[in-house]
Amino acid sequence: MKTATIPAVRVEPDLRAEVEAVLNEGESLSEFVEASVRAHVHRRQVQAEFIARGLRSRDEARRTGEYVEADVLLGNLQRRLDAARAQTSKNRK
Repeated sequence: MKTATIPAVRVEPDLRAEVEAVLNEGESLSEFVEASVRAHVHRRQVQAEFIARGLRSRDEARRTGEYVEADVLLGNLQRRLDAARAQTSKNRK
């Protein structure tokens, strides 16, 4: 497969210097930019999927009339977070 290029982006010299200052050893500016673009594309895809799931959930709740109270949901999430933290702490020992 042929490769393609991403358009050059003009930035202030200070920004370029900041980017160059955080490059890992042996990492090129091009590699950094590619990794950054890939990461941002992934974040946008995840965000779009999250929003789509939320909208589907909203529509299903409206259709069925079944809702979960916010404090119940937050309590469930807090228990899951506490359990995950406890497991992480246990694995570190």
